[in-house]
Amino acid sequence: MRELFQVWQNALSKEKISKILNVVNKSSLSDATMFSTYEPMQTIRRSKICWISDEWIKKLLWEYVLKANKKSFQIDVENRSEIQFTEYRHNENGHYDWHHDVNWNGQKGFDRKLSVTIQLSEINDYLGGDFEFEEIKTNVNFKSLGTIIIFPSYLRHRVAPVTFGVRRSLVAWFYGPQWR
Repeated sequence: MRELFQVWQNALSKEKISKILNVVNKSSLSDATMFSTYEPMQTIRRSKICWISDEWIKKLLWEYVLKANKKSFQIDVENRSEIQFTEYRHNENGHYDWHHDVNWNGQKGFDRKLSVTIQLSEINDYLGGDFEFEEIKTNVNFKSLGTIIIFPSYLRHRVAPVTFGVRRSLVAWFYGPQWR
């Protein structure tokens, strides 16, 4: 049966998460930006990011993308991706308001097809910062450490403002031929 998202709670071990965070610690974080250069749009997102290119992380994510695609989406997606570490800090009003991940005018011949979010923070590391879909109401706990969420990149979603602590996540986008 086709579903709107797939979730694996506590899928990644603390050891794998530590290994990912070790990769991140070798990079410097910068302010996140958006596709739009329209100034008021920049208030939609406030977070720190760095880009990740380690092949073992891409391979790990691709295994979950294949499972999710086979079970729920059945779309044309390739093992071509971008991977980003994201940190939302309460003292910087960390959040990412409603958005989708497809850059409709940004690529030629391909689009982001499936989005992946992995929870890298312990549930008690922060308050607020809930991951939510705009049109899907669910009581699934997306906050537990190591949880993986995969969904079509055109679904609108957000990370609510973090009100205490720091929320860390790994996000990725897997590409395929343009949506038709």
